[in-house]
Amino acid sequence: MLPYHVGVSPVLPLPSGVGVALVTFFDADGIVDVKATVERARRCVDLGVSSILVAGTTGEAGRLSVDDRVELAAAVKDAAPGVALIVGTGHAGTDASLEATARVAAHAHADAFLVYCPVDATPGPFFGALRAEARGRHVLAYHNPALPGARELGTETVATLEIDGVKDSSASTNRLADLVELGVRVYVGSATQLMVAGRCGASGALLALANVAPTDCIAAWNGDAAAQRRLFALHRRATRSFPSYLKRTAPR
Repeated sequence: MLPYHVGVSPVLPLPSGVGVALVTFFDADGIVDVKATVERARRCVDLGVSSILVAGTTGEAGRLSVDDRVELAAAVKDAAPGVALIVGTGHAGTDASLEATARVAAHAHADAFLVYCPVDATPGPFFGALRAEARGRHVLAYHNPALPGARELGTETVATLEIDGVKDSSASTNRLADLVELGVRVYVGSATQLMVAGRCGASGALLALANVAPTDCIAAWNGDAAAQRRLFALHRRATRSFPSYLKRTAPR
């Protein structure tokens, strides 16, 4: 039997294919603009994304309180109930990560959590404790070498963790190969890897560029070389002006 949210609906299975690492919009006072954020999520779903990641790196998680994450998760899930919702609950400290996961699990409609291992934690015990706080939701580890406060996770270590998969934002095809061969469910975090990831055993992708080019991201995942080539140029633009380029560019 599938686990259930608190009085709501069954937890959706982890998806395959392209998901959006959703931007978070803020108003002029720096308050989360839930309506604008939900509108972007809905448009990306209309264009075919298979999952939505809220409060990840692209979503400027460092600016979000736990209450913000709960509110965003609930609003996005209400707008797209049939799409898997992943919520980032990572923090630079172990206790904060566990508390955030527990609170979102108790009050929001997450299907999965994405969490990096803090530098003060040992990966095995940390993800075991996180699993207990997740209330039956899926747990994805987050590997991003550029993320301050996050412990790097070797591929052999990832394969031993009590997790359901990993989002790997290293953009390393060597790491992708290792993880696939080790039998790990991998979601790539770089749109420059989509063609090889889609054809060579990755489970999916969770992408910043899916905010603005979900159609090309999906096409590249399915093997369209021309779409992959177009994403190279968009990747450069987005990197030079992150995340503002993603916010000011309408999805297509």
